[in-house]
Amino acid sequence: MRFTTYSHRHAGTLFTSEEPYHTLWREVSSALESISDDDLILVYTTKYQGSMSISAAINELIRGRLIPMGWSTESPIFADPKYNARQETRWRLDFAKDEVSVEVAFNHGEASAWNLLKPVLASELNHVQKAIQTSAGVLIAATESMKKAGAFDGAVGTYESFVRYLAPLNNILSVPILLVGLEPPESFSVEKFKVGNKHSGRIVRRDPAQS
Repeated sequence: MRFTTYSHRHAGTLFTSEEPYHTLWREVSSALESISDDDLILVYTTKYQGSMSISAAINELIRGRLIPMGWSTESPIFADPKYNARQETRWRLDFAKDEVSVEVAFNHGEASAWNLLKPVLASELNHVQKAIQTSAGVLIAATESMKKAGAFDGAVGTYESFVRYLAPLNNILSVPILLVGLEPPESFSVEKFKVGNKHSGRIVRRDPAQS
């Protein structure tokens, strides 16, 4: 997959020039770059056929690449049982390894501020005992063009909206965060359709030259 990035608090410099951040970012970026259109189509059509968007397929493919590289998934931020129970997903990171936490944010736009805050909670000291201690974050979201081409729900927050959140939250988002915006597939899009009361989607292939 192709993607674009936006740096908060010099995250771009940190992830390209300092260890272990450079190595960890290379693992994340290589995982994303290795996901082909054919991979997306295969996972979507075999496991998520009938779903409206390709968000679940993207999540599964990212997970399948990061876990073999030693990234933990659904890592609790806090050690206190009140906050790290399996059902308490709001206090969990999508992925974490050493100094870096990763959030894949395909949820409702109203959760955007919370998505941005979780890497901060994972990186800052807290009155609640920590289960993990990172120092920088990566947040992956769909660009507006991916949202449209991938048939994401209209309420999903996008890379562009996350960028807009950074200025007013600058003093609160105290750690380096690299925003990653996923670009749309080059060879296909997802067409929305409705069967009864259920929204669904289907793959529509297109000429890459038209993308």
